[in-house]
Formats: sequence, structure tokens, C-alpha cells
Amino acid sequence: MTCRTLKTLAAAALGTAILAGPAAAGGSLSVSYNPTNAQDALTLATALRLYALFEGVKNGGKISQNGMNNEAGLAQYGSGNLGIVHQEGDGHSGTLQQVGTSNTYGLFQFGQNTDGHVTQTGNGQAGATFQFGW
Repeated sequence: MTCRTLKTLAAAALGTAILAGPAAAGGSLSVSYNPTNAQDALTLATALRLYALFEGVKNGGKISQNGMNNEAGLAQYGSGNLGIVHQEGDGHSGTLQQVGTSNTYGLFQFGQNTDGHVTQTGNGQAGATFQFGW
């Protein structure tokens, strides 16, 4: 990711948080990043593959849950895909479906009661979603 891309992502997250107003019971914040050029997609894909290597992922993907009453699913159609669903906290629901080849995606859920369902199609795509619930 370029410095400009990181600044844009940070500004979008901050702007979303400001527009959301004060925290209330049962709220959440989601930030997704889907690179629009090959260099940024390669950078994100490399970061996700390094994360997967660190987490011991051997084939295709991993669902990691630390909490109670979480639901997660991962479906892949194609070859060379890497999918990660990581849940920390309670009451999360998250699914990731990948269609195509050599795609990478990470869905990361923190706090409680987030709901995220991602479908990624194409070849060589990369993306990540971060969700925070309270």
C-alpha cells in the first residue's frame, strides 16, 4: 500500500466514525479496503499471506474464533485463493465466499455483535474488512 492509500483509508475511517456520532449500545463500525490497482492489490495480498503464514494456514483459508456465540463460514470456488475470517469477542456473524483464482481476503471482527458477509469474485483480487462492535 502506498502512503497516499493509507492516508485515504485512515481519513475514511475517521470520517465514518465522526459521522456516526457518539457510541451507543449495539453499534458497530466497518471499514473495507479493496485496492483499485495491481500494486496495492499485491501489497495487501502479500500482507494477508504473511499473516496466514504466521497463523499456520496451510491450505486455502482459516476461520479463527475467540469468544462465544460466533458464526463463521468460508467457501472457495477456484484455485490459489486465501480466505481468513478472524473473530475476537462474542456474537459475531461472518462469511467469506471467493470465486475465481488467486484471490485473497481477510474479514476481521472485534468486540461484539458484528455482521459481515463478503463475496469476492475475479482473479488476483485482494481485500480486507475490519469490523468493530460494541
